[in-house]
Amino acid sequence: MENDLKKAIDLIVNSKYTVAFTGAGISVESGIPPFRGETGLWSKYNPEILDLTYFSINPVESWRVIKEIFYDFFGEAKPNDAHIALAELEKNGIVKAVITQNIDNLHYEAGSKEVYEFHGNSRMLVCQYCSKKYKATDVNLADIPLCDHCHAVLKPDFIFFGEGIPELAYKKSFEAAKNADLIIIIGSTGEVVPASSIPSFAKQNGAKIIEINPEKTLFTNSITDIFLQGKATEIMNKILIGIKQKL
Repeated sequence: MENDLKKAIDLIVNSKYTVAFTGAGISVESGIPPFRGETGLWSKYNPEILDLTYFSINPVESWRVIKEIFYDFFGEAKPNDAHIALAELEKNGIVKAVITQNIDNLHYEAGSKEVYEFHGNSRMLVCQYCSKKYKATDVNLADIPLCDHCHAVLKPDFIFFGEGIPELAYKKSFEAAKNADLIIIIGSTGEVVPASSIPSFAKQNGAKIIEINPEKTLFTNSITDIFLQGKATEIMNKILIGIKQKL
């Protein structure tokens, strides 16, 4: 592990264009559970609440659960050391962008500026009819939020089942992957498509892959060059210290 850690630090220091690719696992240490698995959210809640058709027909029930999960529960979460380390590496010009599958806003809260939210985010609400957007903090979520322009039901500005990837995020994510000579995967298992194709696309274009996860994933034996097994916070803190010693 220590030898692989040194190799990873050397790769990052010598990289000209490093991109981070993050999934649900990076936020677990902030108290946000993953959606899938035995302890995932879908073991406790019906995933239909995030189906676009179901949401349109049952906005009251959907919003009751959405508020509970994404605003009451997720709203208490704070960035952890892994989020903060990525923000610091960006500030120092080492990490050029963060591509995230997460909708929890924690990269922004940690201070990262160049964040491509592949699945959208929960900090904004959008009208399904006129596309007007609202900050979630400016809207009363005790009742079903309605657009003040056309009075339609607002939805969180992250993708539901049945929706496509946001066009701008998709474009910027694949552009960053094409430019990258190094991808750092943190907390993604590679099970969610099309997001999982981003690191593979970078690999095809010559990028090296560092993977940080507690267990092996679909990436590990297919595209990963260096696998660092463990908690994201602990490994990213070690990487940050190692990089500072070299600069």
